[in-house]
Amino acid sequence: MPNCTQEEMMFGRLGRRVIEANFEGGALSSDGGLMLLRQVDRRTGLSKAVASALHDPRKQDKIVHEMRDLVAQRLYALCCGYEDLNDHAVLRNDPLMQTAVGRTDELGSSPTLCRLEQRATRADVVALNKVLVEQFIASQEAIPEELILDIDASDIPLHGDQEGKQFHAYYDSYCYLPLYVFCGKAMLGCVLRRSRIDGARHAAAVIKLLVTRLRQAWPAVRIIVRGDSGFCRQRLIRWCERNSVGYVIGLARNARLHRWVEGWERLMEQAYADSGIKQRVIREFSYAADSWDRLRRVITRLEFGSQGANPRFIVTNLEGTATELYDEMYCQRGEAENRIKETQLDLFGTRASCHKFLANWLRILFSALAYTLMQRLREIALKHTDLAKATAATIRVKLLKIGAAVIRNTRRIRILLASHHPLRDIYFIAANALASP
Repeated sequence: MPNCTQEEMMFGRLGRRVIEANFEGGALSSDGGLMLLRQVDRRTGLSKAVASALHDPRKQDKIVHEMRDLVAQRLYALCCGYEDLNDHAVLRNDPLMQTAVGRTDELGSSPTLCRLEQRATRADVVALNKVLVEQFIASQEAIPEELILDIDASDIPLHGDQEGKQFHAYYDSYCYLPLYVFCGKAMLGCVLRRSRIDGARHAAAVIKLLVTRLRQAWPAVRIIVRGDSGFCRQRLIRWCERNSVGYVIGLARNARLHRWVEGWERLMEQAYADSGIKQRVIREFSYAADSWDRLRRVITRLEFGSQGANPRFIVTNLEGTATELYDEMYCQRGEAENRIKETQLDLFGTRASCHKFLANWLRILFSALAYTLMQRLREIALKHTDLAKATAATIRVKLLKIGAAVIRNTRRIRILLASHHPLRDIYFIAANALASP
């Protein structure tokens, strides 16, 4: 086995020169983009809001690391790619991380951050969901005329003995089933749930809370709820109808729906046989399932090609042509799935290895808050650059992971970034955008 304790590493020769390396560079950091995160955080007040929302049972006269510092440390680390608390055993001494958090001494240790997670309560996770909503409201520069709330569920695989662990047949694994709500690219809600439930469970309650708060901020705003067929539940639909909320929601196929469209499908089959060209049409009709209390507008997208018929259905209370509602409204729902992937994969929103259910929920919310921090970085500092539509992982690799030397004395802290970084121009643009009031 290699000797991992040796100080020098040899990498051969370059001409007559011997190539050798060690970890004695001093006050260096690999995360030069941390200062951009710091500026975004200061402008939005995200870590301060999170710290205010979390309860702190520690004895105040013996606190070394303030709650805001611990929260900022955790969020910045997630944005920079450090998903494990063990990483903070060394990261707490990183001079640039210390500067970004606002300290010049050691940051919180791994056990300190672990205790923060382990003491999570239901009141904490509810309060952090409120922080997500308030951050979204504060981010709007003008009063919006319309808001589209995308609601969707995903899975978080479990490989240990976590509280609430249950087997889900669809995902063929033990998992949690979190519920997410997005408005555009902004996350408004993240609810961790056990998996052996109806996928739409709690959806109506979450939408009710969100709509109530959004209408408090903007009484005249038009709100539309959008989701796939897993959320076609009477409780949600009836609540939307009673409260003047629009909806466009997928409708699962069944025998009765197929009987409604079979005439159109026969015409399409004949047209395909005559032309050899795949057929696609969008139609609508009024329909009521046995459990429904009224007829509702159903829009169907019908296709017929080499693999036969492929119908899709949605139910809606919106006005507009069937084609507009299906192609321009409902089909845009898939963007929320991309945002879930970004949260879970790029910002480690599947790290549910704690035993306690609420501790895991807090972890998932920290990833959601890190996503919010990265999203605000995109909106405020990168909107006119090549990274305006980049994912969190791309922003991390191209803008945050920059080598930097940190020089500290009694008068100033100087951060010397890598001279030949290829995106230095974008860094300047971002820094100047964040420096403006």
